Amino acid sequence: MSLSVQIMDEIKNAMRAKDTVALEALRSIKSELLLAQTASGSKEEISADDEIKLLQRLVKTRKESARIFTEQNRLDLAEPELAQIEVIEKFLPAQLSEAEVEAVIVKIIAETGASGIASMGKVMGLASAQLGGTAEGKTISTIVKKLLT
Repeated sequence: MSLSVQIMDEIKNAMRAKDTVALEALRSIKSELLLAQTASGSKEEISADDEIKLLQRLVKTRKESARIFTEQNRLDLAEPELAQIEVIEKFLPAQLSEAEVEAVIVKIIAETGASGIASMGKVMGLASAQLGGTAEGKTISTIVKKLLT
């Protein structure tokens, strides 16, 4: 089942349950999906990889907003953002732990023979492609830096 069909079903369920937080998060996903489809100039579905990237971007912006609201002692604004993150993360693949990500990156470094920070771009590219939607870019970057220095 495509992501857009899943989102529509969840929107219906959230409307029935009168869950405004979930409804807001789901509508933002639907909106971003429609924007991505129309940006490509065709009415075709976007790829699964693009869907995952889109969802990760939505989670990232909400985390950043929640962090800013928390720093400013605006918990009334941070809590809905955190609740929306939980709703969006239901549609993302399970995230790997830092130890699992580190194991994959160690393997990539061994295969490529990378050494030193100058090889970071090469390792990052391979790690991002291999780990796809299962790890955040920031986590990957932090681990690559740690291992190459």
